Amino acid sequence: MTLTLRDMSLFVLVAILIIGTGYFQGVNTALTLLNFGLVSAIMSLGVNLQWGFAGLFNIGVMGFVALGGLAAVLIGMPPTTEAIAEGGARMAMAMTMGAVTIVAAVVAYRKLEPGRSRSLAVAGIIIVGFVIYRQLFDPARDAIEAVNPAGTGFLGGFGAEGLTMLIAWPAGGLIAAGAAWIIGKTALGLRSDYLAIATLGIAEIIIAILKAEDWLSRGVKNVVGIPRPVSYEVNLQADPAFLERAQGLGLDPVFASALQVRVEWAVLFSIVLILLLVLAQLALNSPWGRMMRAIRDNETAAEAMGKDVTARHLQIFILGSAILGMAGAMMTTLDSQLTPAAYQPLRFTFLIWVMVIVGGSGNNFGAVLGGFVIWFLWIQVEPASQVLLSVLTSPLADGSALKDHLLDAAPHMRLITMGLVLLIMLRFFPRGLIPER
Repeated sequence: MTLTLRDMSLFVLVAILIIGTGYFQGVNTALTLLNFGLVSAIMSLGVNLQWGFAGLFNIGVMGFVALGGLAAVLIGMPPTTEAIAEGGARMAMAMTMGAVTIVAAVVAYRKLEPGRSRSLAVAGIIIVGFVIYRQLFDPARDAIEAVNPAGTGFLGGFGAEGLTMLIAWPAGGLIAAGAAWIIGKTALGLRSDYLAIATLGIAEIIIAILKAEDWLSRGVKNVVGIPRPVSYEVNLQADPAFLERAQGLGLDPVFASALQVRVEWAVLFSIVLILLLVLAQLALNSPWGRMMRAIRDNETAAEAMGKDVTARHLQIFILGSAILGMAGAMMTTLDSQLTPAAYQPLRFTFLIWVMVIVGGSGNNFGAVLGGFVIWFLWIQVEPASQVLLSVLTSPLADGSALKDHLLDAAPHMRLITMGLVLLIMLRFFPRGLIPER
């Protein structure tokens, strides 16, 4: 699948829009827009793998992105030694007990003959294991969260710094992939509409856990100061060599340091996006990719040809979720903070799906284009609406209730715009800007 001249012109148009943003709103603003656009394109690519390749309707995108953000915390934050000493061992025992209980229940269910005895045995294992688990977990949690709750109150992480923080990105993918395997083993046998409901519910559960379990993620207190794999502005401004280069270019050191940091982010994100795009294209054009599209188009015919549809769905579900988890870790390191309350379905599920639909479901280049286009609109509609409404309401007297109401409505214009864009695309370009070929 190659890009036509029309397709390339769409990417050129997006580049012009970003350059125009730099001209009118500043270079740093344009680079920030570019960086979040790159991350959004990666998220869109992950959803496209699941929906465009296999027809899996996953609306639990938010949960996998959040797990990637948690990975950045676990890899980057320094360990809280006092909390580990107070409850770390007991927490490890509790987690081990929980895992043993689940494994024992599964083994009993598979080994015993169907009937009342099996049901009683599995129920007994779960009840006894849960009681022991809570006896270990509750004291450990309380001990950990009691250690400087205003500043830490959690176990922390492995304390990675600098380029070693790049480990957090594949780690986010692995954690999301593990969760996808667990979800997929139970939910992929469901019909598509039931799968959508199940993934949405599980995503909400993941967010609820991140908000409630302070010992793990500090809950609603948030985790700030997550290390990042790029330079820090303060360090650059204290570097004589950097100051000399900035002065030689006639740039303010503060502006130059912010510019360099954003360029470093853009380079790293671009490398990841290009690598994932190349791998996705190779997969799409491989026999495996053709098999996945055949399963998507007609599961009954694929099963008749001897294909294990459920196993293949599990594969693509895990791969797509891993990409979402990696993108979540990238975004959290870019923000340098984890805010569980910020994970909302509108931003991290609906918007990603709009990117895939607008870009072109089943086309990897389309998914990437959709990520940039929709993110650009999501960010720029509000200031553009503010300017437009200011012009339209200029004849009205200052202090007018109608004028104030219209000006206050500018932030909500992005929601109306997303709805209009989606309706227009589905009416005139139902297969997206770069459709599947």
